[in-house]
Amino acid sequence: MGTIVVTEFISLDGVIESPGPDSSYEHAGWTFDFDTGEAGMGFKFQELMEAEAQLLGRVTYDGFAAAWPSMTDEAGFAEKMNGMPKYVVSSTLDEPEWNNTTVLNGDPAETVAKLKDEVDGVILVAGSGRLAQALIAADLVDEIRLMVFPVVLGSGKRLFGPTGGAKKRFALADTQAFGSGVTLMTYRAG
Repeated sequence: MGTIVVTEFISLDGVIESPGPDSSYEHAGWTFDFDTGEAGMGFKFQELMEAEAQLLGRVTYDGFAAAWPSMTDEAGFAEKMNGMPKYVVSSTLDEPEWNNTTVLNGDPAETVAKLKDEVDGVILVAGSGRLAQALIAADLVDEIRLMVFPVVLGSGKRLFGPTGGAKKRFALADTQAFGSGVTLMTYRAG
């Protein structure tokens, strides 16, 4: 059985929108103002390497699919991104162009619950805010990793929204500090 791990770059006020620069969002690229150091980069590398598959929403998938297929690096990050199985939850994507991509259409909770039964190991959900919210509401998330950047953005899409009316409990499993004040907080469902 798979383990769903949601991983997000997040501001102090809960914004996850456009941590990278390719967007019309007024604060796009806000994570680039901070240095996570070698330890922060090492964590992101290990996080990807431990994953058996990626699960993405359509917007994040489109951004990744536009960037990653042409990338290479000596460490193997790009090779892993491009080679691993990728699942995209979408009702509008019919023929994905990024290799090893499977489209999951239909009810996200049902299709992801089935995927969780089929994939053995970590299923990494990077970004994909609406999908992450839906999975949290459906009690399908086993772990949340928040890389918190010391900035208040004041506007933008936030990770935490409605949870279907039910309280969701998570327990703090680990904290780490990186570079210029960036903190990783890992929570497990429970």
